[in-house]
Amino acid sequence: MPHPPHTLLDDLQGMLSGVILVALGIQFFKQAGLLTGGATGLAFIVFYLGQLPYGLILFVLNLPFYIFAYRVMGKEFTLKTFACVASLALMTEWIPHLISFKTVNPIFAGLMGGLLAGVGILILIRHKASLGGVTVLALYLQKTKGWRAGHVQLMVDLGILAIGMLIVSWQQMAISIFSAFILNMVIATNHKTGRYMGM
Repeated sequence: MPHPPHTLLDDLQGMLSGVILVALGIQFFKQAGLLTGGATGLAFIVFYLGQLPYGLILFVLNLPFYIFAYRVMGKEFTLKTFACVASLALMTEWIPHLISFKTVNPIFAGLMGGLLAGVGILILIRHKASLGGVTVLALYLQKTKGWRAGHVQLMVDLGILAIGMLIVSWQQMAISIFSAFILNMVIATNHKTGRYMGM
């Protein structure tokens, strides 16, 4: 029996919940000086090198992906993704005023950051949205080729993390790789073809 589609209220609460969880995960990464993958990870690299506002960097880096998303994923997905990325850009600048960590164990930060971001992205996917960047490509390849979105994203994320080796210590890099693995395993394990998609 098919499930009824999400209502507008369903989508709004899902998208807001997903964005807040990812923003909190990013706060863990920033506090511990860690990296992550995707456009979010590229934004971290630029942030650490130039100290520009992280939210602004994230928003600008995602702009080229909207054209691809519109062509292959449709108008609804693209508009929702744009709204989520814009909200995340604002939230990442706002959250440090709401919460900060006096001390945070880097390994715990990597674990919690990966889990929070993974669950947040999973929620967005199930409401036909994303945070742009690599997730758009990964979802497209899962839809057309049957490749696991989490596995595709993990491969790209490892490449982005490799660039980060130039700016963080090997300990931070090892924890960042661990965190990327956690994040992508959450998606790969819980987002499979034929399972609940919220459609």
